[in-house]
Amino acid sequence: MSVIPASTLTEAIVAIEDVSSRVEDVFARVGHELGRGHLIFKELNQGLAALSSELSGAEIEGAATALQEIAAQLGELAQALPAETALLETIGKSTAEASALLKPLFKHIQMITIIARSARIEAAALDGDREGFLAFTQEAYDLGKAVQGAIEGCARDQQRLSEAVATAFGRQRDFDSRYRNQLAAESVELGSAYSGLRDQRSNSGHLADLASSSTRKIAEAVGSAIISLQAGDSTRQRLEHVSYGLGLASPSVPSLVPGPMASEDGARAICQLQAAQLRDAQREFSGDIGQIVRALTAILHDARSVVGHGRTLIGGEDGGSSSFLARIKQTLAHASNLITTCEGAGRSVDEALAIVEDTLMKFRQAIAGLAEATVDITLIGMNAGLKASHLGSRGSAFVVIANELKATADQVSAGAGRLRPVLDAIERSAGELKVLRVQGDTTQLVKLEPQILQALREVEAGNERLGRLMGRLVNEGAEFEGLITSAQNLMTTLGEGSAALPAAAARLETASSGAQKPQPQAQDEAMLDELFARYTMERERDVHRRFLQTLGLTSVATTRRVEVAETDDDGIELF
Repeated sequence: MSVIPASTLTEAIVAIEDVSSRVEDVFARVGHELGRGHLIFKELNQGLAALSSELSGAEIEGAATALQEIAAQLGELAQALPAETALLETIGKSTAEASALLKPLFKHIQMITIIARSARIEAAALDGDREGFLAFTQEAYDLGKAVQGAIEGCARDQQRLSEAVATAFGRQRDFDSRYRNQLAAESVELGSAYSGLRDQRSNSGHLADLASSSTRKIAEAVGSAIISLQAGDSTRQRLEHVSYGLGLASPSVPSLVPGPMASEDGARAICQLQAAQLRDAQREFSGDIGQIVRALTAILHDARSVVGHGRTLIGGEDGGSSSFLARIKQTLAHASNLITTCEGAGRSVDEALAIVEDTLMKFRQAIAGLAEATVDITLIGMNAGLKASHLGSRGSAFVVIANELKATADQVSAGAGRLRPVLDAIERSAGELKVLRVQGDTTQLVKLEPQILQALREVEAGNERLGRLMGRLVNEGAEFEGLITSAQNLMTTLGEGSAALPAAAARLETASSGAQKPQPQAQDEAMLDELFARYTMERERDVHRRFLQTLGLTSVATTRRVEVAETDDDGIELF
């Protein structure tokens, strides 16, 4: 009869089988959950990499470049407005100065026609060569009337110019005060949108790389964890071997062909050996569980990283990316309204510039004609005066009139000279204003807007697809997190449950202890050799050998196995 209480052996076997069955169940469930998680990230990686590549493509680059260009042009418009307003003001002042110079010039020309009429009257009273003097005076009169007509036309054009410049200046000044800050703000906002789109393009590419590397890392970690799950099968086998060994130490069940029975010392030795195997199996199993839990924790961290970057790309759960695109479109709408307003204000400036060019051309033509006319009038007056001086006292009055005609013509010439620099100043200011108008041509902005809106529509459509995919990533990421967390909990609980093994080992050691070490008999050593032959892992064999050494035994089976291992080693370790 065995010295080991049957209840102790039964309780130990029940505890071992309970842990063994839980190991098998838990490791199977964890393996299934890891396989499901691996499939989730494999599918998500394919879609995410494709879409991130699409979003980092040319459409975002085109939209970003167009936004940058329109932002720069709006900024240039804002900067040019004060200069345009100042130039219009300068043109207005020069126009007023030209108007002031035209008035005395007009009076001098009127005086020429009056003097010419007086000369005609005086020439009619002359007795000698009356017709020659009448022809002189008529020519001077005709020249004066022609110049007077040209100057009157200039006066009308100058009035139209003054009104156009005043209107343009008023509109430009009003637009400057009301919209310049808005133009600058929209320029900054569009510049920020440009940076935002470029960042999104960069983030999309980064997310693709991250998703690919993280998923690959997750796959490797899952594969490693699955390999680690083989520890469950190893532990289950070791527990089966321990249960079998304890069965050898139990009393034999009555049978027609009874099997060999262990002696009392043999039963004690077998129980102590199984206690040692239990303790070693539990230590190894705890290490395996810890390794698996750490692997699952790393997997969970990487999965959360991918989901977190995905949320960042689409703006988190509050639709930040959609809001970002909406802000760009709203900013573009504001910019479009400003561009339209710019066109309205700029149209009056362009009209004023056209009138300036037309008026300057007419003024210069009139001044050129005036210069020729004054030279002719001066020559006419001089010739008439010389001829009249030959008539003596009868021509003295005509000489006086001829001198006045020449003096008035000189005054006209001087007035025209004073008008020229004013016209030159108007022309310079108009030229500078025209250059600014070309640089800030709003038609270029209008052409860019459809391109930007089209690109934004493409980006928005891609973002919607990305949003759906990231929604899937978030949802299935939560599922994956739940799977891994569940696996962690299962493994942790299993690790806590395996604590029953050392307790069972302690009870076996207590029940098999004695004053002296067990001294197994021959049939007991045969049982120990049988146990050794069942081992499938080198670690079990090591525990067995060390235990035999404590008893001062060297099993023939263990020695033979060692010799075989030394002579037939193929370089492969099973476990």
